[in-house]
Amino acid sequence: MRNEIANFRNCKSIAIMGGTCDPIHYGHLVTAEAVRHRFHVDKVVFIPTGRPAHKSHKEVTHNEHRYLMTVLATMRNENFEVSRIEIDRPGTTYTIDTIEQLKKMCRPDVRLYFITGADAIHQIMSWKEPERLLSLCDFVAVTRPGYEKNQMFEEIGEIQEKYASRIHYMEVPALAISSSDIRTRAQRGMPIQYLLPQEVEDYIHKFGLYQNERKDEVKFMLPIEVMQEKLQSALSVKRYIHTMGVSEEAVRLAEIYGTQADRQKAKVAGLLHDCAKDYPKELRQRFCKEYKVKMDDILEQQPDLIHPFLGAEVAKREYKIKDEDILNAIRYHTTGRAGMSVLEKIVFIADYIEPNREQFEGLDEARRLAYLDLDMAMRFILEQTIEFVKERGRLLHPLSLEALEYYKNR
Repeated sequence: MRNEIANFRNCKSIAIMGGTCDPIHYGHLVTAEAVRHRFHVDKVVFIPTGRPAHKSHKEVTHNEHRYLMTVLATMRNENFEVSRIEIDRPGTTYTIDTIEQLKKMCRPDVRLYFITGADAIHQIMSWKEPERLLSLCDFVAVTRPGYEKNQMFEEIGEIQEKYASRIHYMEVPALAISSSDIRTRAQRGMPIQYLLPQEVEDYIHKFGLYQNERKDEVKFMLPIEVMQEKLQSALSVKRYIHTMGVSEEAVRLAEIYGTQADRQKAKVAGLLHDCAKDYPKELRQRFCKEYKVKMDDILEQQPDLIHPFLGAEVAKREYKIKDEDILNAIRYHTTGRAGMSVLEKIVFIADYIEPNREQFEGLDEARRLAYLDLDMAMRFILEQTIEFVKERGRLLHPLSLEALEYYKNR
């Protein structure tokens, strides 16, 4: 949390800029600075929402993307801070919980200003514990020029009279910019430059955010439900539970590092990564011969390493997978290799850190690195795996050594 308690402890007044920040844009930044100047607050804290109560039916971009975009947008202003208190809190996000948590991080007499759109003023009474919320902080209702204010002033007056609350009004020209418009423009391939900071625009392009998901949709010849049914009959209960864990973990990683298409591919690659793992020896040998799996000296002497290479062929023939990226993710999920694709790295890492794994030394660090940087996680896991194999006197596949050397130099 960037040592948030230390950052806020001495502040006499703080303005809170909430919202999904999906993405954050110049309208948010101009508003925050205008509120800071008018009310002479010490800090403006941007708090991207976790699971917003009033948008639960809508898909919101992954928490980490929204948090990192907000950090990039605010990093040049020493009066701006970004807090993780909502995205790190499990469950549905409620403003009252955030205000109470923030109060505990600040001095007892701190004055809080909660910035919200004027459209939300008439909704306040539908929020969780509205009376208490109105007693804990000032509200700043911001509008764009030309907004019809008469009804809003009537509603503000009624709320102020009934609850003795403090609600202020501000007009901000930059509010003509909207996050939904930026998302639409990005989906249609239209320019979004000058609507948000360059760092945020670069981030959106780097991770392919807000792309047209219908264009990215991946079609499979077999429905995923059918794949799962086939796997249940082919795997032990323990292996199937592991498989489902890898698939779910791979999707979580793809939400951060990939596109909608990558998320779909990650789910399937995770499901099928061990599809040949539980084959009896005789069946494994027959399929290797039938599917022309190339057997080198290492595979001949280390049968445990055969299943990913055979699995890619089984996925192609039995599960009708044609996508080469998925097949390679299955093929190299055990050994790794130099120059892996994003999907290959995701499945390799997910196999190592999936939530059903029993605790072992290095697992927590691998999980931490996985959500920080894929290449750093690859290097760490390869080092751990190679050391483990050497300690047990087992054979190492050259692909693993080549992969480690590759990621050491990244």
